[in-house]
Amino acid sequence: MKFAYTIVYVADVASSLAFFEEAFGFSRRFLTPEGDYGELDTGDTTLSFASKALALSNHPEGFRFADDGALPLGVEIALATDDVAAAHQAALAAGARELAAPQVKPWGQTVSFLRCPDGMLLELCSPLPH
Repeated sequence: MKFAYTIVYVADVASSLAFFEEAFGFSRRFLTPEGDYGELDTGDTTLSFASKALALSNHPEGFRFADDGALPLGVEIALATDDVAAAHQAALAAGARELAAPQVKPWGQTVSFLRCPDGMLLELCSPLPH
């Protein structure tokens, strides 16, 4: 078994891809001609986005989407970086909203939290110390 990808259901797939390209320099791996599904090249595990309509075609009973409320969902995407402060500022400049500024945790890891323009909760973190 291998963890292959995470899919986030969003209102605008191209905009979500563009945010991660602008903020963090990821490259777009794939976007369907319909614009309803796209992937970023993020390393071993792929970060993907699908339209809400595509999500509902697979599960018509519905979902609680990441942008449905003032509070983020209780699920986050975490990106590891050696410079959390710079990545945090880049995310803010690209349109994210700050939830928690970078801070060093008691175990030595630097962590910050943001809400992406599409509503997704994003953690930026330094690698865990050994």
